[in-house]
Amino acid sequence: MAKVPTKETIKRRTIADMKALGTYKSQYNRLIDIYSELVYQFLKLNQEFEKSGYQYEVFTDQGGVKKSPIVATLENLRKDILAYSDRLCLNPKSLETVTAETGKKSVLASVLKELS
Repeated sequence: MAKVPTKETIKRRTIADMKALGTYKSQYNRLIDIYSELVYQFLKLNQEFEKSGYQYEVFTDQGGVKKSPIVATLENLRKDILAYSDRLCLNPKSLETVTAETGKKSVLASVLKELS
């Protein structure tokens, strides 16, 4: 099982990625902190989910079956991570929006457009 990177490692990598994309500003550090914590929690929970044998359902007291609490938490974290990655311009779709607003074309946006 792979070792989960620390929150600080995730933060450093996120800043490095943003600098490479030309979207980093020090004013985003609070958002980057939150994003890094969300990614760290997701990776840790995903590791626990893997250890449990990917048990995605649990039995209720009434004898029925429902989604495991860890699955629900992972789904919520995924949604939150996606929202923060959009705000931090860490995915291709949000990066296109930023470059369209500034009138500049980033190298990544150009390559992605050629691939489409």
